[in-house]
Amino acid sequence: MTPDHPLHIEITTWRVYERPLPTGYHVLAERLWPRGVRKVDLALDAWPKDLTPSTALRQWFAHDPERWDEFRSRYLAELATQKAGALTLLAEAAGAPIILLYAAHDQEHNGALVLYDFLRALVGSDPGRS
Repeated sequence: MTPDHPLHIEITTWRVYERPLPTGYHVLAERLWPRGVRKVDLALDAWPKDLTPSTALRQWFAHDPERWDEFRSRYLAELATQKAGALTLLAEAAGAPIILLYAAHDQEHNGALVLYDFLRALVGSDPGRS
């Protein structure tokens, strides 16, 4: 999968607390388990911690919108070293819609959005995020 050969893969972001979850390949895009969610209540297909922001980056960001641009830049740099893992995730979804689950209250400044952009770039298209 390269930008030279775009694939149609539907990818969306979804707040883990919003129910019901959309149908698809559910990926937890958080390094830590979401507070207040029992593991038996969240059927995950994948929890690729290597594709989530590092602990140091997550703690530095602290969900501060003023740090968003720098967080995004640093996280994309981390993701650039994890391209093989991202391609594996895309392959494991086997064409099912990928639902990137996140716990943050802020729907405009969270790691799932950066991961979304990174994955869209890998498949070579961006029809818009939800």
